[in-house]
Amino acid sequence: MSSKNRIPMIAGNWKMNLVSGEAAELAAALRKNLSPDLKHEVLLAPSFTNLHCVHEVVKGSPILLASQDMAWEEKGAFTGAVSPAQIKDAGCTHSILGHSERRHIFMETDEVINKKMKTAIKDGITPILCIGEMLEDRESGKTNDVLATQLDGDFAGITAEEASRVIIAYEPVWAIGTGKTATPDVAEATHVFIRSHMEKMYGKNFADALRILYGGSVKATNVDELMAQPDIDGALVGGESLKADKFTRVIHFQKI
Repeated sequence: MSSKNRIPMIAGNWKMNLVSGEAAELAAALRKNLSPDLKHEVLLAPSFTNLHCVHEVVKGSPILLASQDMAWEEKGAFTGAVSPAQIKDAGCTHSILGHSERRHIFMETDEVINKKMKTAIKDGITPILCIGEMLEDRESGKTNDVLATQLDGDFAGITAEEASRVIIAYEPVWAIGTGKTATPDVAEATHVFIRSHMEKMYGKNFADALRILYGGSVKATNVDELMAQPDIDGALVGGESLKADKFTRVIHFQKI
């Protein structure tokens, strides 16, 4: 499958920002600004407390909804956790798993992320799996080793059929919220490596169909160049997704 057959996705990760009124207002502006001719997917990932109000705003539109995390258990005595059934009840079809902030601030391991992946797949939720390297990994030439370790651990025990539900987001940790962005060439080369590693795991047809998003200071000013790369199938956007005008431009990226 060529990149032309992979449907692009532009996703906004709102992280720990906005209260319900602000989230609803932003979602309404984005819905209003959405071109009726849009051929790719748009997804929003608000905080847990804002999922219901954003769902009310976007339901009936093409905009998809994701949680920023998800528990690996279905229910029970897990104070502070949010279950798959609860995020589905709030309107989510997707969940972001393994974001670098979950890995490095909340110390989530590949084993934990793997459990969440399996639960999401079992419960019909599409995981958006985030992987990425630290600056010291990039500078010491260990990027591919780090990504391979994450992919091997996160997909452990998951069949090709199950894995076909997953979207991968490559987010170099050194480029998240720093203003630094991997150049289009660097991002493309890393996406090529990820696709080749997944081909070793699951075969060429799987790898050709796999969608890999880029995240890391994606902005209205650089999205066109990034999306021009053949192995970049979309973007996972942080800070820029909180500004209706800027994120509208990212959503409506221009083919160059």
